Amino acid sequence: MHELSVALTLLDLVEEEAQRRGDVQVEAIHLKLGALSGVVKGALLSAFELAAERTAFAKCSLIIEEIPISMFCSQCNAERPVRSIQDLYCVDCGAPGFELVHGRELQVSALELRE
Repeated sequence: MHELSVALTLLDLVEEEAQRRGDVQVEAIHLKLGALSGVVKGALLSAFELAAERTAFAKCSLIIEEIPISMFCSQCNAERPVRSIQDLYCVDCGAPGFELVHGRELQVSALELRE
């Protein structure tokens, strides 16, 4: 379960940022999680809870925004969603998708801080 190592790394990054801002308290971490990131949302939430207990982040919430897969369709000249991971075709024209735009995210998008 690599979600535990992701959670530990996430806590390290957030701790560095909190210290950089003068040891502020972090109330929530907002994370963008793409469908192709290789990270399972439920497993990450459990791993985060385990990793955060007995730390300064024990009461910190992890808020995950799931990002669906989208591709750039060269036929439509636009960003389009895809039906599934196994069906990477434009939903409008049926052209195969080769340029993924979204879906691989594993990104901290915001921190809720309290001084």
